[in-house]
Amino acid sequence: MDYHVDQIDRVIQNAISVMEDSKVQVFEICEAARRELHSLTFELETVLRETSETIDKVDALERDYRLARIRLTEVSRDFVRYSEKDIKSAYEKATQFQLDLMVYREKEGYLKTRRDELQKRVKSVETSIERADTINLQMSVVLDYLSGDLTQVTRILESAKNRQMIGLKIILAQEDERKRIAREIHDGPAQSLANLVLRTEIAERLLDMKDLEVVRNELVDLKSQIRIGLEEIRKIIFNLRPMALDDLGLVPTLRKFVQDFEEKTRVRTVFETTGKEKRLPSAMEAAMFRLVQEGFNNALKHAQSTYVSLDLSFKETTVQMHIEDNGVGFVVDSIESRAKSHSHFGLIGMKERVELLQGKWEIQSKPGHGTKIIIDVPIKAEPGKELIAHGE
Repeated sequence: MDYHVDQIDRVIQNAISVMEDSKVQVFEICEAARRELHSLTFELETVLRETSETIDKVDALERDYRLARIRLTEVSRDFVRYSEKDIKSAYEKATQFQLDLMVYREKEGYLKTRRDELQKRVKSVETSIERADTINLQMSVVLDYLSGDLTQVTRILESAKNRQMIGLKIILAQEDERKRIAREIHDGPAQSLANLVLRTEIAERLLDMKDLEVVRNELVDLKSQIRIGLEEIRKIIFNLRPMALDDLGLVPTLRKFVQDFEEKTRVRTVFETTGKEKRLPSAMEAAMFRLVQEGFNNALKHAQSTYVSLDLSFKETTVQMHIEDNGVGFVVDSIESRAKSHSHFGLIGMKERVELLQGKWEIQSKPGHGTKIIIDVPIKAEPGKELIAHGE
């Protein structure tokens, strides 16, 4: 058995080495694409501005050329009032407007073509960056899995099929979570920072033009953008793991979450506790917090609730948790198809998390009568090693 483990270990180590090298290369490609995107975005803004100015110029020249032709017709017909010099001047003026119009029409056509090309390139580079980020996340998940203790991998291979399925579900959940975080960072702070870079470049140019009032307004706007970016980053950090959970424990963190939930969503909430409050194992507290978080989000997104309550009861050997809402409710028998139809774990994800805690789960709901989720988790039971290994 040790001989086979050594062989497997060599194969895994080689695979890890190749994956790490590939991950670095993908990262470098992604960074190069981001630099190209920044350059293309700046060039596209310049071309858009020049295109708008050129279109306005063409419109003005068309108007001037039309008036010049009317003037030429007028002086050419009336030889009594206008001299040959007047006719020549009108002709030259009309010809010059015609030449200028041809030049600017050609420039307009070139700028529009260039604009379309740049827009396609920007879209193509954005797609490439998104694909590279996805590949990088997938490689990170695989690396984390391969980098685990080989003896633990061997034990998993020898365990029952249900443990294997749980492990696979956790890996998939972790990958989905990383994708979600990456998407939040890409759509939030990353976009804000890219915008800030462009705005600071504009401010630099305005400084060269000595337009201090406009620069001041630009800086005020930049300050506002930075504050929004900081708020988005703090939100992402809290969603990863509330720091208060380690410092204060489960109950204070849940109380803060419930208060914030009510302030942000305007959904009335109630949080009550019974029994002697106690600290739980770190992994268990994190899992219990995620259960409440998922339950409240389900009530908000799918149940159309105006009221959500949380009851947390500490008993000698268990912790009981009741999450109840006054939403639209549903047929409990359709829970599997309901969760899948919304393309997220939802209630099924909550059920699996309770099973990892070796707890019991019950859901009570009827259409038009709200939903109540009852969770009973043993305190002395150690959470599954899969739960701890994946940072719950």
